[in-house]
Amino acid sequence: MIRRLGYACINMIHSDPTLVKKADRVTTNRTCRLATFQQLGMDHIKSLVLDNARDLHTILEWNETQGIRLFRLSSDMFPFLAHPEVGYDISDLGPEISEALAKCGEFIAKHDHRISSHPGPFNVLASPSPNVVDNTIRELDAHPAIFDAIGFSQNHNSKINIHVGGAYGDPDAALDRWCTNFARLSPSAQARITVENDDRASLYSVRALYDNVYKRTGVPIVFDYHHHIFCTGGDSEADALALAISTWPSGIVPTTHYSESHELHVGNDKPTPKHSILINALPDPHGHTIDVMIEAKGKEQALLPHQTSAMRNRDWWSAEADA
Repeated sequence: MIRRLGYACINMIHSDPTLVKKADRVTTNRTCRLATFQQLGMDHIKSLVLDNARDLHTILEWNETQGIRLFRLSSDMFPFLAHPEVGYDISDLGPEISEALAKCGEFIAKHDHRISSHPGPFNVLASPSPNVVDNTIRELDAHPAIFDAIGFSQNHNSKINIHVGGAYGDPDAALDRWCTNFARLSPSAQARITVENDDRASLYSVRALYDNVYKRTGVPIVFDYHHHIFCTGGDSEADALALAISTWPSGIVPTTHYSESHELHVGNDKPTPKHSILINALPDPHGHTIDVMIEAKGKEQALLPHQTSAMRNRDWWSAEADA
């Protein structure tokens, strides 16, 4: 059974420039250039973050009207939070922002929504570069502070999902580094980190993550249906899903990711990892209870036909081949 369906970071109905005037956009992605931050100072960051936090509540309210209770926060919600030179603590932003975040947390708790994050691909605990690892740890330790400020418990219900990263010519050594550097994260980060299977056979399948990450660290595995097509580890979809689900703590619904190949949507025969705009169907839960994050590029527009009877802008999304 699929308990929740969700989408990531951007609500197209409220923010796409082809649909909404700039002054009317609702988004949690307001950010700025570093030079602008340095010129205008923390007051500018506070203004951006406050607007992001208020718009998060608006998005959550809209999601609720559509029965959507799974949403991924943008890492841009707090610009430069973990920057090595100008980074700051959320507590530095003042009571108005704390109140806006707490309001979101109250809404989420009342309506049984679930929020996650997916820090960018530059966060690589397996990197052989000490500088990259140090920056990654700083970034991954900052994300749970957002969830703490919203009021979430420190567990995998509010997951922070990442990939292992590259193999660097020696996947065993890379996995060793990942596990070693995971131990350097704050307890709040460790309590929320999950790891996802990759979309290249040269990287990490669910089986590889189970044997080399979960068994050593207890970190749950997020099963990505689309990635599994390209990196099976010798397991069927049903077996890989079951293996990933077995890593999740009792009482927390495992999260999965789903998308479809863009190439198949435009009439080509061979699938590639590139995500389609829309999806044709929902994934098979193979008898399990799961939450499903739809990672199609159409965001909520990909989800709505499968979630509710709400109409989408068909003229806007009709030209998949042009994307």
